[in-house]
Amino acid sequence: MTGDWRIDRIGAALRGENPTVLRRLESGFAVIGDVQFLPGYSVLLVDEPGVQRLSDLPKAKRLAFLSDMDQLGEAVERACRRLDPDFRRVNLEILGNTDPFLHAHVWPRFEWEPAELVGKPVWLYPHGRWSDERFRLGPQHDVLRAAISGELDRLRSTA
Repeated sequence: MTGDWRIDRIGAALRGENPTVLRRLESGFAVIGDVQFLPGYSVLLVDEPGVQRLSDLPKAKRLAFLSDMDQLGEAVERACRRLDPDFRRVNLEILGNTDPFLHAHVWPRFEWEPAELVGKPVWLYPHGRWSDERFRLGPQHDVLRAAISGELDRLRSTA
């Protein structure tokens, strides 16, 4: 997956050109991560390109973003639990250290992770994991994409 959509992920999602989008949610877009060394890694992107932090949003939109983050986290948890018996938990993070737009990371965690990393932040994984072609998002992740999308649909239909 390459292309200009990575330069403006939110604008590309708004235009229907971001291929990582799983679903449109109330406050933004649920997307699957570009790298999948932890299968199911997803991100919630706010739907307003100029918003850099949660506090930039009006209170109602903040709560909607946090609710969407919870919903995406639950969808990833359900999908990963079904697809991998070694699923452990989901970590939710709003960091804002690198990308200049509001987004939340949803990281599934697994029993098969290296012992020295399983209880630590994902950001401590070696740089090679982030750039290794084996973990780049591609057609091999279609089942995972469908599972997370299906769980998002189920959660929204019962809300």
